[in-house]
Amino acid sequence: MSFGKGHHLHLIDGSAFIFRAYHALPPLTRKSDGLPIGAVAGFCNMLWKYIQDAGGADAPTHAAVIFDHSSKTFRNEIYPAYKANRPDLPEDLKPQFPLTREATRAFNIACIETEGYEADDIIATLACKAREAGGTATIISSDKDLMQLIGDGVDMMDPMKNKPIGPDEVMEKFGVGPDRVVDVQALAGDAVDNVPGAPGIGIKTAALLIQEYGDLETLLERAAEIKQPKRRQTLIDNAEQIRISKQLVQLDCETPLDFTLETLEVKDPDATTLLDFLAQMEFRTLTTRVAERFRVDAPVIQDKPAAVAVPAAEKLPAIDHGHYVTIREMAQLDEWIAQIRSKGAVAIDTETTGLDEMVAELVGISLSTGPATGAYIPVGHVEGSADLFSSGALAAGQLPLAQVLAALKPVLEDPAILKIGQNVKYDWKMLARHGIRMTPYDDTMLMSYALNAGEHNHGMDELAGLYLDGHKTLPIKDLIGSGKSQISFAQVPIDAASAYAAEDAEVTWRLWHAFRPLLAANAVTTAYEVLERPMVPVLADMEMAGIKVDTDHLSRMSNAFAQKMAGLEDEIHTLAGSPFNIGSPKQLGEILFDRMGLQGGKQGKTGAYSTSADVLEDLAAEGHDLPARVLDWRQISKLKSTYTDALQGHVNPDTGRVHTSYSITGAQTGRLASTEPNLQNIPVRTEEGRRIREAFIATPGHKIVSLDYSQIELRILAHVADIPALKQAFRDGIDIHAMTASQMFGVPVEGMDPMIRRRAKAINFGVIYGISGFGLARNLRIPRAEAQAFIDTYFQRFPEIRAYMDKTVADAKQQGFVRTLFGRRIMTPGINQNGPAAGGARRAAINAPIQGAAADIIRRAMIRMPDAIRDLPARMLLQVHDELVFEVEDKAVDALIQAARGIMEGAPEPAVKLAVPLVVDAGQGTNWAAAH
Repeated sequence: MSFGKGHHLHLIDGSAFIFRAYHALPPLTRKSDGLPIGAVAGFCNMLWKYIQDAGGADAPTHAAVIFDHSSKTFRNEIYPAYKANRPDLPEDLKPQFPLTREATRAFNIACIETEGYEADDIIATLACKAREAGGTATIISSDKDLMQLIGDGVDMMDPMKNKPIGPDEVMEKFGVGPDRVVDVQALAGDAVDNVPGAPGIGIKTAALLIQEYGDLETLLERAAEIKQPKRRQTLIDNAEQIRISKQLVQLDCETPLDFTLETLEVKDPDATTLLDFLAQMEFRTLTTRVAERFRVDAPVIQDKPAAVAVPAAEKLPAIDHGHYVTIREMAQLDEWIAQIRSKGAVAIDTETTGLDEMVAELVGISLSTGPATGAYIPVGHVEGSADLFSSGALAAGQLPLAQVLAALKPVLEDPAILKIGQNVKYDWKMLARHGIRMTPYDDTMLMSYALNAGEHNHGMDELAGLYLDGHKTLPIKDLIGSGKSQISFAQVPIDAASAYAAEDAEVTWRLWHAFRPLLAANAVTTAYEVLERPMVPVLADMEMAGIKVDTDHLSRMSNAFAQKMAGLEDEIHTLAGSPFNIGSPKQLGEILFDRMGLQGGKQGKTGAYSTSADVLEDLAAEGHDLPARVLDWRQISKLKSTYTDALQGHVNPDTGRVHTSYSITGAQTGRLASTEPNLQNIPVRTEEGRRIREAFIATPGHKIVSLDYSQIELRILAHVADIPALKQAFRDGIDIHAMTASQMFGVPVEGMDPMIRRRAKAINFGVIYGISGFGLARNLRIPRAEAQAFIDTYFQRFPEIRAYMDKTVADAKQQGFVRTLFGRRIMTPGINQNGPAAGGARRAAINAPIQGAAADIIRRAMIRMPDAIRDLPARMLLQVHDELVFEVEDKAVDALIQAARGIMEGAPEPAVKLAVPLVVDAGQGTNWAAAH
């Protein structure tokens, strides 16, 4: 039946519903996985109320919910600054947008959005079409921008006040009728949407002017007649700006639509579909109401399903390299860009001359928009691929890099187009060096990490084998070789490079397609979207900033270490009775256990004795000098090779700074790993470590500022294990180690023997890592029986810790994973095995929620930090476990410390309210050692 006379179309402003629901309700999360759902809950309640109230003689025959597709529309082409001042969406609202679309479809209401147009334009087009067809339309919204549409056959309804909005209400708001609202808005402008208007003219003045002159164009043509000088000059000077403003506020009634009004016919919801969605969202009250309305049983909603069903993935065709293309002409690239815009998502990968993003050059870019699609854009391949002595001239058949990047930049920065990558941080930095800040993005490596931290690695080749039916990706070694004969990717022939690179892009798209449903099914969507994905630009900016290093200081230290090692070598050789290679475990073992006859030697399968640090520490504890000196020699040797020598080679010649790289997936607990160079393992408490940190310096006029969480893991333990004594001690600011010693050994805190406090400290921190009596005995250099007695006494004094440990291990055995306070899932492989490995798996399971929560807290702080210090002359440079390091102008040090401390101490909230306060210590100086 065609739409016509007697038909009534309801147009629901979905975007307005979402924001009204979000701001009207307190934060709400799904109990089973912590997914934010407050806006979805409000949205569903509003839709249900609408359906309940939409009966009677004026009931709609047709209805649709209209959404904004993205923030970029044709208006940005008219005026690039349009809506530029709008703040970013709240992090907890972003994942709720797609859910509101699902909700609309679950209610069996048409769900409409169009790329390049705002929801208001679609509403305007549909309202006009309904009127032209002889029917009527009601706009369910209170948005002032839609009031220009009110007239014959079109009215509005405020859904919150449940009252109509007609010409009288428009006159009350704008001082003119609906047909002149656009003129008034063009003059007055809109600060929220960044519509410029006429400076100094508000709604009342604009209305008076339009009433006097009839319409905007007449007003501007006769502006010279206006008697008030300032107002006259404003209109004359800003006439063009006012006309542009009218284009911005005028709704487009010709928005292209790929459906007809007839398809919007009202249909009853399908009870099963709607109830399934509401139950999935865990909306208990609304689920009950809907079930009662349909006279069916409400589905049972559990907070934590015993077993989560994984959605069946859509079967995709096998990967076929024959579908791939090499883009050598701009016309081809333009076609791909149009395809990307049509799809709304693209997998992207960069090929470069090396692994160091700070010095590598772009060789090519690959794209995929779905299965059986892949393209490679070569931009930096050189002639002569056979050896390293090629001419360096660019190979034929490539587009200029600058031209390619200029064409891709609008797509890569378009908030309406999702970019998908594997290890996005690498590509993000490569593009950022060329002035492109890619957003929004998904990262399949981080998705895998959120799903299976601790289960397996997260590289593309392994993930393809695990999730894409055992697919084996093309090996990079087949293209560039290995060892001394290895060539740069720039030297790979373009045809061979194209197949490899395009496959990477398609595999990335397929992994994303596989992981999307798994995130929700395994209750890690929030962890991925709040803790993993936002880290990419934060870390990329830190890595690109780098930190200045005093190479002269390092050179002096290297010389001093060399002299100290030479002295130790002489001493070691004297103790051994003859020279030998101290760096040879085999020779050292023979001297210790064969020649010197020391006890405790253990031979491996090769027959060589173990000379690990644990073995040498045990021997040193028994009073043997040789192993003690070897330990000293090893420490100095490692500091020299790893830091004072190697750091000098890591100084970037262009920036004069060291640029470490952080791995987001480097540890299963969420701790970041620093590599190339590793700046997280410099000893903190030794004199040598302090001197190495002196080499990390501030630029003139600046200070290095360090902020460090105090005893964060113990505080988390007090919270998760619910230990009253520890919680109270932290609240009161008491020395926690002295308090523990007092509780354990019955000695007063005042005048306590430092040795007793040291033992309590060793136990406090050891318990977090599941330390054994043997391990504590080694740490404290005491008999094992005495150490075990200390641990037994500890658990007697704090039985809550034992209860926490037992429950955590039991949960891990049942589920195969543990969770942090913030929903991060950490797999516990081997937890159900027997034998020697079981103890390690058990200790790891106990520690993971604590160390993982500490990692989550500092991640949350880091993600919020850029906005908090945006207006300060400061930048975040390093993260070392519980410490953040900044470089800041001298004049802003105090402001930086205040802002950063506030962010760090408040990082758990609002997701988690800790039962103990977090405390952050701050220091400053011209170098890192002085600040720490």
